[in-house]
Amino acid sequence: MQSTRYPSPRSAVLAVLFAASAGCAAQVPAPASATPAPRPVSSDAPAPAVAGAPMPPPAPPRPGAAPGPFADAVSTATTQGTVARFLTNPDGDVDGFMTEDGTLVRFPPHMSTQLTSAVRRGDPVQVTGRRDEDGSFAAQRIVDTQSGRQVIDEPPMRGTPAWPREARAEGLSRLSAQGQVARVTSAPRGEPDGVILSDGTVIKLTPPVAQRFAALVRAGATVSAQGYGTRNQYGTALQATAFGTPGNLTPLYDRSSPMP
Repeated sequence: MQSTRYPSPRSAVLAVLFAASAGCAAQVPAPASATPAPRPVSSDAPAPAVAGAPMPPPAPPRPGAAPGPFADAVSTATTQGTVARFLTNPDGDVDGFMTEDGTLVRFPPHMSTQLTSAVRRGDPVQVTGRRDEDGSFAAQRIVDTQSGRQVIDEPPMRGTPAWPREARAEGLSRLSAQGQVARVTSAPRGEPDGVILSDGTVIKLTPPVAQRFAALVRAGATVSAQGYGTRNQYGTALQATAFGTPGNLTPLYDRSSPMP
């Protein structure tokens, strides 16, 4: 008869302890992954937007800042007319024209060639630009409504050096003019800086000089001037060195002082 062997009491106790130890180890949960602490919120940071809350008003523009596009759109105006005569500056550049209804249209002198190529005397035109307080137009675009040609104000090309003032003065001629004032011209800030005679001659003055002759720098006055400028196919213009009435001219500058 085959005998059966039973484990010793000591072996049975060790087996029970080993099984209990393995079960406890299997039931210990894994440590949770570490969560980084939240960053402190700066007191200077803007508050978060709240849905449905009204937007704050825009900040006011900085002093001297350029106006926005909406302001530019509001100030833009359009007029139509017929070119009566071109106007020139003392250097001989065409820098605008008068329409038959008396509107003065100004255009940058560096665009002189483009303007006279697109528009001619007697042409009907549409002018888009800024209307100044004196009723004149600072044109941004001029369209010949008959031919369809147009010219748009563009800044001078980068890197193009300005013609030296001394060299420009060397090309000027000594001129004189007299006649009835048809219109007073204005500087960028609005102060008078010259007159246009009934024949289209432009007499340029500095604003301080124009203030000295306030009784003559007005429409309808009869004036006389001497100075330096240019006369060409488009018109006559001079920078006055003497100004007044016919036969009664007042010198404006010392002979040793440079011409303005």
